Amino acid sequence: MSVVIVGGNECMTRQYKDLCAEYRCKAKIYPKMSGGLKDIGSPDLLILFTNTVSHKMIHLVLGEKRNGTRVARSHSSSMAALRGILEEHAAKA
Repeated sequence: MSVVIVGGNECMTRQYKDLCAEYRCKAKIYPKMSGGLKDIGSPDLLILFTNTVSHKMIHLVLGEKRNGTRVARSHSSSMAALRGILEEHAAKA
């Protein structure tokens, strides 16, 4: 299962990747606005940490139509929030 995380804490990028690996998910993480947001592709799950990301970045990511991509939003960017999202969505894959 492929996962893209937009937002979150930049210093926790490695921890996010490790947690996704525990759920057998391949993760791309974009903690801040960069020119590389165009290579998101069509992941199975798109996770938005809305507290740590700008409105502009959210609109940029959600503005592109992706077939079959589920979107999960969380105000918190903690490991517990990510674990809860993965528990809910990784079981469906």
